Amino acid sequence: MTQDTTTADGYEEDGARQGADAPTGHRVIQTYLKSLRQGPGVYRMLDPQGAVLYVGKARSLRKRVSSYAKPTGHSPRISRMIAATASMMFLSTETETEALLLEQNLIKQLKPRYNVLLRDDKSFPNILVDDTHAFPQIEKHRGMKSKKGRYFGPFASAGAVNRTLNQLQKAFLLRNCSDSVFESRTRPCLLHQIKRCSAPCVGRISETDYARDVEDAVRFLEGKTTKVQAELAGEMQAASEAMEFERAAALRDRIRALTAVQSTQGINPEGVSEADVVALHQAEGQACVQVFFIRANQNWGNRAYFPRTGSGAEPGELLEAFLVQFYSNKTPPRQLLLSHPVDNTDLLEDALAAKLGRKVEVLVPQRGEKAVLVEGASRNAREALARKMAESASQAKLLAGLADAFDLDAPPERIEVYDNSHIQGTNAVGGMIVAGPEGFLKSSYRKFNIRSQELTPGDDFGMMREVLERRFARLLKEDPDRESDAWPDLLLIDGGAGQISAVAGVMREMGVDDIAVVGVAKGTDRNAGKEEFYKPGGRPFALPHRDPVLYFVQRLRDEAHRFAIGAHRAKRAKAVGATPLDDVPGVGPTRKRALLSHFGSAKAVARAGLADLKAVDGISDQLAESIYGFFHDGAS
Repeated sequence: MTQDTTTADGYEEDGARQGADAPTGHRVIQTYLKSLRQGPGVYRMLDPQGAVLYVGKARSLRKRVSSYAKPTGHSPRISRMIAATASMMFLSTETETEALLLEQNLIKQLKPRYNVLLRDDKSFPNILVDDTHAFPQIEKHRGMKSKKGRYFGPFASAGAVNRTLNQLQKAFLLRNCSDSVFESRTRPCLLHQIKRCSAPCVGRISETDYARDVEDAVRFLEGKTTKVQAELAGEMQAASEAMEFERAAALRDRIRALTAVQSTQGINPEGVSEADVVALHQAEGQACVQVFFIRANQNWGNRAYFPRTGSGAEPGELLEAFLVQFYSNKTPPRQLLLSHPVDNTDLLEDALAAKLGRKVEVLVPQRGEKAVLVEGASRNAREALARKMAESASQAKLLAGLADAFDLDAPPERIEVYDNSHIQGTNAVGGMIVAGPEGFLKSSYRKFNIRSQELTPGDDFGMMREVLERRFARLLKEDPDRESDAWPDLLLIDGGAGQISAVAGVMREMGVDDIAVVGVAKGTDRNAGKEEFYKPGGRPFALPHRDPVLYFVQRLRDEAHRFAIGAHRAKRAKAVGATPLDDVPGVGPTRKRALLSHFGSAKAVARAGLADLKAVDGISDQLAESIYGFFHDGAS
């Protein structure tokens, strides 16, 4: 891959055309044609200020750029983009597939205005059956598949995994406890008492029988449901005839549990063993993409996405961009069933096949069971987008009402709400949540561990000061010109006149005095509905009891409170489980467990002699000396 920095007609590639007076439009683009190669690559279109407007790929850079150099024949979206272009940048690649992948990496990094952008790109959970233990554990797993075992997924949500695990535990009585808990048990846990585990930890089931239950669970997850249920029905009948009624009842409960799993999965296609069904619906400049996950002939859930459409991209371009970004951190299936054809099917198949390590088919089915699946996904996309647009319209009304209530110049695009949480000053945490026209922006939430050692325990004013100083110091450093959408239009603070006065002082000191600040304080008897609002230098005021804007502010305040409390509880739980071993270099979770299992406590580890430390499984002589030195002032 090489970067082309060739000049065109006296212009420098990287900035000579930047500035308010720089020429723009198709004539600027024409000047690049003479110096461009015919091979594949990626191009960037920039505005007069140097901001990236669009990132695109091309089989032939010269041919693609020449299409933009024409004065007419473009869609309204492309015409607007060309008219704003003041300069271009180019990256040559060896292959078209490399150009496709590079294009999407740059889109995710630069977030250009005219590109399609996938906003929610989280990984999906899987079910993991651990093969490394004599009595394998069945558990939920998210992230890289680095742990040894058999993986089943992806599932559309944690809820879908939890429901399936819950029913599988009822059906097969497999353990879900960690290895350390398993090894330390001396009597069955509560899960055994409620018939969710066969208690292999205390020998209530043999290794052979447990292995058979594991294989039954695996076969069920592989889609061999009918065979498993038929075998269980045969065992139940045999147990009944042998008058083993307790065993027959247990087998009956297993069959019911498996039936419950199937009933929650909805449609289970017979002719599609492994595929993702991806359907697109567009309306009024917005788009929804529904993704259904079919694995082992079972529907493992679906999820809706609302990508930014790049100011009106066509379906083929939108779907292609979505899919490349979507599978950048996920394993693709053997088949993709799409509602619309993509622009470059061959490139997409090559890119996904390289990631999967085998052939991937991209299909747009027109008839049969696959077409029915796509139609179902399209219906869900249409309905989800309608709900999203209705919610957006309602949110817009609430933001307009908020602007009227708080005397803002315009409806806020970004609201930041702050709250603190602590217990008598311990494990203090500040929380910030963000809301805007699309509702809560959870990817923008932030927590702040209170660091200052000079604060009096329980000093809420001092905590809020630290949180705001850190928040806006970072904003001023990263975006002093306020060109990004990370700057808020409104700050809501959980507190009254004193809190607002302190916040206003912090903002003035930092030179940020043009952002509206409003305090939300509980009113009489601290009852919801009687909140009082405070603005710097103004008298407190209230909103009508049944005003929708009041309910909206309450939801914002409650969400900030929930987030701050959650962060505080997580910090407190971590502190409770902390030991001096956490600070020893080279001692991670596995070695920490080994040391605690061997000695019984962190205090005993600290008192242990060097020879005793060397006797612990998994602790090398060098690490033992390091641990001994840590607790004995560097002695060895």
